[in-house]
Amino acid sequence: MFHVEHSRPMTAVHRPRATSLAALARRRLLRNRPALAALVTLIVVALACLAGPFLTGHAPGRIYPDLVRMKPGLAAHPQPDAVRPAIDRLAFRMRLAVEDFAVKDGTVRLTLTSPKPINERSLSYLPRSDLFGPPKILERSGDGRRLVVETRIQRFYFLLGTDVVGRDLFTRCLVAGRISLLIGLTATLVALIVGVSYGAVSGLIGGAVDALMMRLVDILYALPFVFFVIVLLVFFRAGLWLVLVAIAAVEWLDMARIVRTQTLSLKGRDFVRAAQALGLTTPAILVRHIVPNTIGPIVVAATLLVPRVILLESFLSFLGLGVQEPATSWGVLIAEGSRALESAPWMLGAPAGFLVVSLVALNVLGDGLADALDPRLSEPG
Repeated sequence: MFHVEHSRPMTAVHRPRATSLAALARRRLLRNRPALAALVTLIVVALACLAGPFLTGHAPGRIYPDLVRMKPGLAAHPQPDAVRPAIDRLAFRMRLAVEDFAVKDGTVRLTLTSPKPINERSLSYLPRSDLFGPPKILERSGDGRRLVVETRIQRFYFLLGTDVVGRDLFTRCLVAGRISLLIGLTATLVALIVGVSYGAVSGLIGGAVDALMMRLVDILYALPFVFFVIVLLVFFRAGLWLVLVAIAAVEWLDMARIVRTQTLSLKGRDFVRAAQALGLTTPAILVRHIVPNTIGPIVVAATLLVPRVILLESFLSFLGLGVQEPATSWGVLIAEGSRALESAPWMLGAPAGFLVVSLVALNVLGDGLADALDPRLSEPG
């Protein structure tokens, strides 16, 4: 009698799966708490700049002439001690005298007198001041020289105060952030496209072409940036697009050198030689092999380029060579705040705070991406 041994099913051999560079970089970035905090900060700042101006309750260009240089705080304006002076100023404009004045539950009750019959249209000064609502006439004397009026006190909140003409500074900082971030991202994108293409072509072709292209870069490096902007201002009007063109025309130089150095180290690799032996054209080698293998340094350089562009735009706007009214940016607001530093220091502190937080977050995120995309760092077990 034979003993039949049942065969056991063969179990598959588990082999460790290779981890792609993107997955490895993502894992490293998620473990880097400062970089994650910087990324969250940037997302919050970007969302605040995009949606915040619609939620503050103040239009960016709205002027409150009776609320000039209000200090930052959570208190409602006008404050109780400012209601009577505001009424006196408005009565002076209306050429009326305030005989009686009382405030109760956010409502002002006034008794106005005049040597002549009072024209009711002059009461439009009350709602026009933005401090009070439409007036309601409660009593009127027979000769028309005495009116009892009731009006509602408007309530406004200025978290970061107001500027020298009475505009809400918080709203203006958020709107200015749109322009500064737009300039930073757009100029960086242009620098990436031009710099990566220029550096990759120069490094891959090599020889006399490479030498000629790099000498052109050296010549552009030698031109003073501010002088270049002033020359552009001779032919074009200062504004947002001029800033974008000026910054993008200069900031691609560093990117071109970085990509050229990476290309020189890659062109001798076996996969590039194999592609050349197979007859691939130079554009195909650049797109399929050179540029994808330089993504790491490019991403890191781009992340660090954005804060430099924003700072450069702020410098130009501070000198009056950048963004012009009615548009605004953090640099424009900082320039305005520096002129009112003694009387209203919050005008400088508010936009400078937004700028510093954004620049620090971008630099910390750039350092985190540099560590995450560095292939020489070993993955902790």
